[in-house]
Amino acid sequence: MQAGQVSGRSPRDLVPFFTQAATFEALWPLIHSHLKEVMDRGKYSHGRKVAALEAALAEWTGAAHVVGVNSGTDALVLLLRACGLRPGDEVVVPAFSFIASASSVVLARGRPVFTDIDPVTYGIDPKSVSDVVTERTRMVMPVHLFCQMADMHGVLKTARGHRLNIVEDSAEALGMRWDGVHAGLLGSGGVLSFFPSKTLGAVGDAGAIITSDPQVAETARALRHHGRFGPTVDDFRRISTSTSVAGVNSKMDDIQAAVLTAKLTRLGEDIARRAELANAYTERLRDVPGVVRLPTIVSRDVETNPVFYVYLIEVEHRDELAAFLADRGVETETYYPTPLHLQPCFADLGYARGDFPRAESACDRTLALPLYPDLSLNDLERVCELIASFFTGASP
Repeated sequence: MQAGQVSGRSPRDLVPFFTQAATFEALWPLIHSHLKEVMDRGKYSHGRKVAALEAALAEWTGAAHVVGVNSGTDALVLLLRACGLRPGDEVVVPAFSFIASASSVVLARGRPVFTDIDPVTYGIDPKSVSDVVTERTRMVMPVHLFCQMADMHGVLKTARGHRLNIVEDSAEALGMRWDGVHAGLLGSGGVLSFFPSKTLGAVGDAGAIITSDPQVAETARALRHHGRFGPTVDDFRRISTSTSVAGVNSKMDDIQAAVLTAKLTRLGEDIARRAELANAYTERLRDVPGVVRLPTIVSRDVETNPVFYVYLIEVEHRDELAAFLADRGVETETYYPTPLHLQPCFADLGYARGDFPRAESACDRTLALPLYPDLSLNDLERVCELIASFFTGASP
């Protein structure tokens, strides 16, 4: 039985956690046109399509520089290195996030130092950052999760007070802005992930670095191509064959860039649809017993632009609810089952359960529901009815 299937249930009854089948069907003529350009040129790496996508994303985000790479994780690693992280330097990271937020620091030869989160936004708690800063701390990494940015007023104030560089894990934050500035551009740089389920998703792994710093951008471009400085489109004869910095092979391929270029044309529409679905979830779940917390957009004294990448709820008996929904054909995801400070790969850092109670509570109670532009309102209502039936015992 394939993942997501339920014995004896028609595929039409299934509600996947994510699918973009209808999107691809609607966009296929445009996607095909971009793919044909790539195929006709016969150049699949470091080609014109990646450069065109970088320019389009720069215009969309307001970034001075966009550097396409092969994943959001690589984007973080290369950004940290491009911002000058040195072996042993400490980077403050929230304990509640995807593993890449911290593993990227290790891969860049730094040391992650964890801190707790704000329980409403799930972003880093700026007040907790000051408690963990040492003479070796060089950077702080706010992570913008699910539907809104971390408290960047607090992060900026704390970073200035301790003379820390800000590197934003904005992998989930495409479209989010703080006082008009796109996520990832309030410090030295940020990243975007184009993993298929993201707000702008590819058909495989892809990512980008965004920055307003030309030196960061130049170094990142070299790092993604074995440390070679020089032009990155078409003319390899002009690229330096000597390397002054040890880089990697992390170039975005033109196939992914072709798909992303086509999908970028409906990004605004997709973001609006995600907001519509999120509002529908909130209307139907706000009075369900057992649902402890629904997404709450924090009011700020500056304009912010929430974007619903994930619709995350906190519930009682989270694992039992997830199993109940799975048995009835509804897929969910747990973001994130284990806090970063308790991950086995960071055991040598000396953290223990109880160190960051808000992060640990979120890991125990949060559940992500299906949310994507192709989700129908009928399927959304079915998800909500099943959640209500789990807590009330009533038939959906």
